[in-house]
Amino acid sequence: MDKLTVIWIVIGVYAVVMLAVGILHSRKGAAGMESFTVGGRNAGAWISALSYGTAYFSAVMFIGYSGGSGWSFGLWSVLVGIGNAVFGTLLAWLVLAEKTRVLTRRWQIKSMPQLFERRFQSPGMRLFSCIVIFIFLIPYSASVYKGLTSVCSVILGVDEHVCMIIIAIASALVLVLGGYMATLKADFVQGFVMMIGVTALIVLIILSPQVGGLGTGLSNITDYMRGHEMLPLSGKSAVSLTATILMTSFGTWGLPQMIHKYYGIRDKKEVKRGIIISTFFALLVAGGGYFIGSLSHLFFGETMPEGGKDYLVPLMLDSAGLPNILIGVILVLLISASVSTLSSITLTACSTVSMDIVKKSLKKNMKDENVTALTRVLCLLFVVMSYLIANYPTPILEMMSYSWGIISGSFLAPYVLSLYWKGINRAGAWAGMLGGFLTAFIPAAASGFTTPNGPLYACIAMVLSFVLCIAVSLIASALKLKSAARCDEFYRIEEK
Repeated sequence: MDKLTVIWIVIGVYAVVMLAVGILHSRKGAAGMESFTVGGRNAGAWISALSYGTAYFSAVMFIGYSGGSGWSFGLWSVLVGIGNAVFGTLLAWLVLAEKTRVLTRRWQIKSMPQLFERRFQSPGMRLFSCIVIFIFLIPYSASVYKGLTSVCSVILGVDEHVCMIIIAIASALVLVLGGYMATLKADFVQGFVMMIGVTALIVLIILSPQVGGLGTGLSNITDYMRGHEMLPLSGKSAVSLTATILMTSFGTWGLPQMIHKYYGIRDKKEVKRGIIISTFFALLVAGGGYFIGSLSHLFFGETMPEGGKDYLVPLMLDSAGLPNILIGVILVLLISASVSTLSSITLTACSTVSMDIVKKSLKKNMKDENVTALTRVLCLLFVVMSYLIANYPTPILEMMSYSWGIISGSFLAPYVLSLYWKGINRAGAWAGMLGGFLTAFIPAAASGFTTPNGPLYACIAMVLSFVLCIAVSLIASALKLKSAARCDEFYRIEEK
């Protein structure tokens, strides 16, 4: 059986399984927005943890970030994966999961805009956050398309536009058919596919002729780094690496599609189990993914391959002499990661529009089943818009950093502070949101969305937002402004 036949059979099996998951949960997804968006708040640890991980690590990480970081920083890029596991997963779950689960369950909150409106008594803040989420999750979604299409075009020889359409249809079907629980169950399956695929990929890349075994490979890449000013890193490269670690780790703390995973967890016991599962998943998948990318110079030397950084990892996979069946599994791994991330992004963006703009502001008497139907339609629209943006000639890494920087710069500080500090008020939250948004957005827009410093601006935006939230809250309280009114009732929790 030839290479392409084997690969297409593996992909076909995967597609059938995912379609079955969507169909099996289609009736449950039709039960209403509570079921469609948070799955009845009855998700267990394994499903929640793997859903978090699969939403976190998509083809953007495997293709864009691991390849680009590995080319720029060599073995140092593995620190990005470790940072994602320690700060972006372990610490995030420890700090955010239980508090978010309890508060959103107590107040029946289904989205981040609803959380801001309830905590700060501000419909305007709800509308602003809805608009930012919907618009600026589109580039992130588009970057996922770009990551997957680069590997499919290299290995399968499929036209990039055809590949984008296929992955769009796959993610839309799973999501539109079944909603939140369908995506969770799909993520559960895909999470195991990712762990198996990454483990096999690490082993076989290490054994490839270009690497020649773990010891030889590490020795060769270390020698290369030493001869090309990567060991030690220059000051500029060290700043860039640090910014990448911080943005891809702490940036997830402010991304609504990640925070959304905490809403549906069943109870505190499942949160504790989820911490362990999600951290292990992140260490394996992110650590392994960045380790693979760190070996890129062993395959290409000093010459960047045609297509640029987005094609480093796809060309590595194509030239490593991997078995056909494994190439099929790897493609399924990348498709799995991408479908999971796309589903999470799409559900988050579209449910906020239908619930928090249409129903809350435009048509308050809209029936729940109609809101669910509108969300499904918006999901399809979002997928189409993501496809169109994916054709814009911006590298994957930069496209994702703009999205993360603008969204996390806007929401990270007011969200985290609202969980733990009763002193943050509406004035401080607005200052943090607008200050973070403008800090990340203006440099990106001024460059025509081509600046390579997206991670750095994202980090500055997140830090500045914290400073503004705290400083303006204290000043507003001292001046006894109306916008400094406290909302202590928000924290009076009666856990059932």
